Amino acid sequence: MTSTQLDDGATRANGAATMDMKLEVVLLPVADVDRAKQFYEGLGWRLDADFPVGDDFRVVQLTPPGSDAAIIFGDGVTSAAPGSIDGLQLVVSDIEAARAELAGRGVDISEVFHDAGGVFHHAGTEARVPGPAPERGSYGSFASFSDPDGNSWLLQEITTRLPGRIDLGVTSFGSVSDLASAFRRAEAAHGEHEKRSGGQRDANWPEWYAAYMAAEQAGTELPT
Repeated sequence: MTSTQLDDGATRANGAATMDMKLEVVLLPVADVDRAKQFYEGLGWRLDADFPVGDDFRVVQLTPPGSDAAIIFGDGVTSAAPGSIDGLQLVVSDIEAARAELAGRGVDISEVFHDAGGVFHHAGTEARVPGPAPERGSYGSFASFSDPDGNSWLLQEITTRLPGRIDLGVTSFGSVSDLASAFRRAEAAHGEHEKRSGGQRDANWPEWYAAYMAAEQAGTELPT
């Protein structure tokens, strides 16, 4: 989520200034550090650090593509039981393409599913319904996988943010693939716009694309 930066490094919420607190790292408990490192590097995640300090302390940090937050695991970094982290969430703009990429990297990942109860996924598998969410609704499509220790992850497809989650004055994309997916959705919507306009070519299509992509990301009304 983006935010408007104030001169003092604070963010305004409900009219008051509050200090920015950006999630930086998530600690993962693992039994075999080298095995975990190989697995997450195999996902295409960037290796930021691997610092062994003595015989009983080692820190490994990796960052998912397009993410501001990283994961850390190693020796002596957490007392949690290996594999005890459940349901960490990764946001993607195209659930089927993301699932196919991970499967191509050898990850044992579920098929795409949605939740019988709506856009928020229940912890159990009994509520899973095969296939993406109806009409490919934002927040509604998932796929899941686990690392070798059993720490579990969810992919969640988000294409349009709920109102209030994005600063209306800021539009940003975390990766080239996110931007390309946004262009494809804008292209499809613009094609329907041209049909409704009598099939005439819209010379102002760049402005229409820009307005559509900004509104989609901010969760505001889309142009038609």
